[in-house]
Amino acid sequence: MSELERYYRILELEPGATLEEVNQAYKDLVFVWHPDRIPKENLRLQQKAQDKLKAINEARDKLRSLKNKYQTSTYSPPAQQKQPQETTYQPVQRNSDLSGKDFSRANLSNKDLSGRNLSFANLSGANLSDTFMHKVNLRGADLSEANLFRANLLLADMREANLRSANLIGADLSGADLRGADLTGARIRSGDRLLVKLIGANLAGAIMPDGAIHS
Repeated sequence: MSELERYYRILELEPGATLEEVNQAYKDLVFVWHPDRIPKENLRLQQKAQDKLKAINEARDKLRSLKNKYQTSTYSPPAQQKQPQETTYQPVQRNSDLSGKDFSRANLSNKDLSGRNLSFANLSGANLSDTFMHKVNLRGADLSEANLFRANLLLADMREANLRSANLIGADLSGADLRGADLTGARIRSGDRLLVKLIGANLAGAIMPDGAIHS
């Protein structure tokens, strides 16, 4: 296997994938192998995640460099024009205060909102699919009818949050604080199969999708 083929394989792509496909595959894999998704005490998986991210970064950078080189060989933009470049993954700043902000119907899919303060924010109808929200503060937030498909809400503070009719299929709510949250009509199952991770979640006093209060 050539080095080029190995880079495509690391990103789970077929040889010849476009630059756009390379960048999207990179984002998807960084989301999957984000160290914050793995328990800190599991040193083996933490090390594996770090190794995966290193390989993913290298593969993306090598493929992007080759594709940019090919593009500039066929067309060279004026010297004064700088082409935008996507930087290698870096954790975002965690101190942004977004409490009470209006994000109703906003498209926040694939964003990294981990550690942000979104308490009492209006996120009704917002698209939060595949969004990373580890340790986010969503206390009292309005998430009614929001799309939280595959959202990462590990250790999130969601006390008294309004999750009425929200789509929680595939969401990870492990360790989240959902005391007093309203999940009336929320989508959490497919038939009899529960499709939300609730390991260690605190649901005391929460209104469950069927209207029952969790004790």
